Amino acid sequence: MRIDVITLFPGMFTGPLTESILQRAQDDGHLELNFHDLREFGIGSYRQVDDSPYGGGAGMVLKADVIVAALERVELEGEKRKKGKKREKGLKPHRIYLSPRGERLEQSKVEQIADKHEWLILLCGHYEGIDQRVIDGGWIDEEISIGDYVLTGGELPAMVLIDAVARHIPGVLGKEESAVEESFSEALDRKKEYPHYTRPEDFQGLKVPEVLLNGNHAEIDKWRSSQLS
Repeated sequence: MRIDVITLFPGMFTGPLTESILQRAQDDGHLELNFHDLREFGIGSYRQVDDSPYGGGAGMVLKADVIVAALERVELEGEKRKKGKKREKGLKPHRIYLSPRGERLEQSKVEQIADKHEWLILLCGHYEGIDQRVIDGGWIDEEISIGDYVLTGGELPAMVLIDAVARHIPGVLGKEESAVEESFSEALDRKKEYPHYTRPEDFQGLKVPEVLLNGNHAEIDKWRSSQLS
């Protein structure tokens, strides 16, 4: 999967997306991440990316002309790089704006994105958000929120989305079943996962449930089902 991120602060992504499983996924060719500085598309010598809102009010709004220029350039560059690669003919990016006004990100949505899309463009908002005409004009396919609260920008939500989706890309996790039977998965009826235990069997008087020690897989499955919530 290819994911392009358009942001005013590309440096924020260094660290969270360059360690552990996500870095290994990139090294192994399962995941391609590209970061694009929105200010490079700014207007004039000062690279202006925002302006005061029509109608008054506090804060600034990211400009439609700047955002659309960035979206179209990223898509064009992606199309050029796609030539010669074994990608589906006519593949288009799925463009997502990270916004508190968007649809709540849940596991079912994560699975849907991972299953249906091979290329994502993520737009990180800032300040009071973006000019609504970017959405109304069809340059955004979907708005997604990670919760009913407001952050300083869309960078952290973008990281959350990338991490959640990447786990469902074939080859990213060591064992494919790791992403199947877990909290909120379809396999567990969207419920929270059962508790886990490992050695030692007795830790300061706290013991592993006996059912997990007897090797009876039918009983273990029954116990695990009873622990879902």
